[in-house]
Amino acid sequence: MSETGSTVPRRQVGRLLRQLREQAGISLMGAAEELEFSRARMYRIEKGEVPVRKHDVIAMCNVYRAPARITEVLIGLAHESKAKGWWHAYGDVVPAWFELYVGMEQAASRLRSFAPSVIPGLLQRPEYAEWIFRKWIGADEAAVDNAVAMRLERQSLLSRTRPRAPELDVLIDEGVLRRAIPDALGMQRQLAHLVNTPDRPGISVRVIPFAAGPHKAASSGQFTILEFLGVGTASPEPTTIYCESLTGALYLDKLHEVTTYESIWGELESVALSRADSDDLIGAIIKESDG
Repeated sequence: MSETGSTVPRRQVGRLLRQLREQAGISLMGAAEELEFSRARMYRIEKGEVPVRKHDVIAMCNVYRAPARITEVLIGLAHESKAKGWWHAYGDVVPAWFELYVGMEQAASRLRSFAPSVIPGLLQRPEYAEWIFRKWIGADEAAVDNAVAMRLERQSLLSRTRPRAPELDVLIDEGVLRRAIPDALGMQRQLAHLVNTPDRPGISVRVIPFAAGPHKAASSGQFTILEFLGVGTASPEPTTIYCESLTGALYLDKLHEVTTYESIWGELESVALSRADSDDLIGAIIKESDG
């Protein structure tokens, strides 16, 4: 893995360019001839193995008749692919409407999420998601409704069959379960939704109890580890760490960064309750809220 720049924007440039080419009905060889690129170069660009220059992005987008806003995104990503690290600040180089993380999430084979403050989006029920978005967005009813709808649509990847749904492992802090929304019944339904059930074999929810005390992840904030499988003979995309904040998102894929977060995950697993004990604690909290 290269230590000179993040591979995340490079991979997204390649994925988007391949999608645009296929939507335009142009073969890899046909595009190479039109652009006067070698077939090998086209392949490496679409696989995200090499950075792409701005004028090459513009030329490819012209050939594929890409919309102006997609061309804007690709130019921004191509610029960022040369950076030593990559910070995706919403509305800056890559606009907010381009959901980069969602694309990576859809391509992942396994997702591991540490939730120290709120229930992860993939496991949020409508009532909980609506309350969260009201806090973030405000009183704009249409915007809240749209955000909730998009979140619920995003969850469909957990039940898909082709390609196979990713595994989802969640380690959630006990405090999250006790930080209730005003809708008491909605919160109870949300907690019940977290219980490990036989009809969701690829989803695991474990609780880190208060009794576990402070741990290394106490200062890390919420993060997700995304793992990818190779397709055919192609090498898998590197494991990537996603960390979100109020103003943007940090994507980490360098070996030492991934190793650090893997170590933190291991420590969290060691102090988390088993699935059965987690279910018991969730059930107890539901009963407490009922009383």
